[in-house]
Parts: sequence; C-alpha cells; structure tokens
Amino acid sequence: MRLNRQRQIVEAHDIRLESQIGEAERFGDLMRRMARENRLAMVSALVILLFILGAVFAPLLSPYSASEMDMLHRLSPPGAGHLLGTDEGGRDILSRMLYGSRVSLLVGVVPTLLSMALGAALGMLAGFAGGWIDALVMRLADIMLALPSMLLAMVIMYTLGDGLINVFLTLSLVNWASVARIVRSQTLSLKKSEYVEAARVIGVKRPVILLRHILPNCLPTLIVLFTLNVPAAILTESSLSFLGLGVQPPNASWGLMVNVGRQYLYNAPWLSFVPSAAIMLIVLAFNFLGDGLRDVLDPHLKNN
Repeated sequence: MRLNRQRQIVEAHDIRLESQIGEAERFGDLMRRMARENRLAMVSALVILLFILGAVFAPLLSPYSASEMDMLHRLSPPGAGHLLGTDEGGRDILSRMLYGSRVSLLVGVVPTLLSMALGAALGMLAGFAGGWIDALVMRLADIMLALPSMLLAMVIMYTLGDGLINVFLTLSLVNWASVARIVRSQTLSLKKSEYVEAARVIGVKRPVILLRHILPNCLPTLIVLFTLNVPAAILTESSLSFLGLGVQPPNASWGLMVNVGRQYLYNAPWLSFVPSAAIMLIVLAFNFLGDGLRDVLDPHLKNN
C-alpha cells in the first residue's frame, strides 16, 4: 500500500513537471513563430512599446509644460514652434499628448489587470468548486454581461464621482465577468486532466492545485485576453472623459482632449484629430497584437 502511494506521488510529480515544461516550451516556440510569421503583430508590439516609452519619458520628451498657458499663442496651428499646435489655452498639444498617454495607458493596463485578477479568481473558483458556488458566480456574471458596459460605467461614475481612482474601480468592476466565464470553462476542462486527478489522489490541497496546475495552463488565454481588453478599457475611459465623467482638468487625457477640441472643430481641428488618431492607433495596435497572439496560441482558430 505504501509502495503504491509512493508510486502515485512520483507519477503525479512527473506528469505535472512534464505538463509545465511542455507548456513553457510550446509557448516560447509559438512566440518565436509569431515573430517570423505575423509581422503586423510585431509592428503593433513596437508601436505599443513606443507609446510606453513616450509615457515613461514624458518629462524629458515634452518641449513645453503640459499645463502652462500662453494665451498669446492659443489655437496656433502645427508648425515649427509647436509641432502639433496649441489648444484653447495656448498649451502645447505634443506635451499634453505625452502626459495624456500616461493616463490613457494606466487606465488601460491597471483596471484590466485588476478585472482579470478578479475574473480569473472567480472563474477558477466556480469551475473547480462547482455546485452553488458555480451557480452564484455565473449568475452574477450573467447580470454583469446583460447590462451595457458603457451605461453601467456611467452609473458607477455618477455614484462614485469623477477622478482617476474612481475610473480604475469602475472599469475593474465592469469588465471581470467575461474573463470569469472563459477561465471557468478552461478550469472545467483542466480539472479532469490526469495531473490534476493525480494531485487530488495524493492529497494536494485545492488552493495549491489551482495555483500550480490550473492557473499556469490558463496563462496563454489570459495573455490574449489582456491584449484585447486593454483597448476596450482605453476606449471606455476616453468615452467617460468625453462625457465629462472621467479625468478632469487640468490633468491631460486623450478623451478629455477630444472633448475640449470638439468645440473648435472648424477653426482648430487638430485639437480633436491628434488625440483621436492616438486613441485609434493604440487600440488598433493592441487588437492586432491580440489577434497575433491568439493565432499562435490556438492554431485551430487560425486554420478555421
């Protein structure tokens, strides 16, 4: 009996080790294949990297202060002095774009990470535990998915008030449900696998199984979801700022800049065009990168 138990422990360890090593090798091979085959995804990754570098080094790259007004040069068109022109307060558009990228990228990344952490935790819990826990989590997810996300975000922002922190909380609460459903479906499949069953047999605790066996196998899907959810968060924040519910002046935000610039569409169209182009470019870059990751991580989708 003791020999059988020891054999089960060794077999479970070998199965888990082979599974994790196989997943790591497969993931590395697929990333290298994406670099060879999907040039658009790699260009998109480069564009995202440039935006990130611009946000990080905004104080060094900005030719002027992002908040200092110069009414003598208000609404100046793009030129040598101001490459992207100035706004209604004489502030340099390029400088405000660089500082605004900090807000837009933070709003895209931080709430997405929070919502994915919440959704992944609830999805794994629902799929692994089953029963009334599964039913409760999924009914909550159904309620969240049944409500229009933009309308729900507006209601929460009206309740909490404007501000960057409240934007983080709002987007985190709005976007967790879809992640929970996807992770739950993967957990239902993974918990029937051999290495999970072996871990159960030798008495491994449920939290350890979730963290060592279920979560690592969900990471490729979560990576793809992250690249696809970030642009959705950026668009939602831009829409909230456009409606006056997001980031407030004097802070710079791309959505806020579009909102202010719409008052000057006829005599100063660059006020809205420049931040709108930046939003479009970063959203497309994240979507193309997400599509490339999805193709290499799930070849069946590519073949279909």
